[in-house]
Amino acid sequence: KSDSDTYTCDIGDAQTRAKLVVQEKPCIFTKELVDTEVTEGEDVILHCETSKSDSPVKWCKDGKSLRNSSKYNISRSGFEAKLVIYRAEERDS
Repeated sequence: KSDSDTYTCDIGDAQTRAKLVVQEKPCIFTKELVDTEVTEGEDVILHCETSKSDSPVKWCKDGKSLRNSSKYNISRSGFEAKLVIYRAEERDS
């Protein structure tokens, strides 16, 4: 993307120019979430991978954003995004 600019080619007094626009490559999931079953009271880890390590991710349940708390641990390491749900209960399904 940083290569986007106007480029010129000169020969003597003649010049030609062109504008180069480099589109940012979209981030995609390279490894998607998988359905998981866990026994009540156990911790569960959900994880996925993205094509860009610096893309922000947002974890949601029932359309609501999740945050780090005593119930959830959200982390990002390189391409992997991970959600730990502590002491899973039926309502976490």
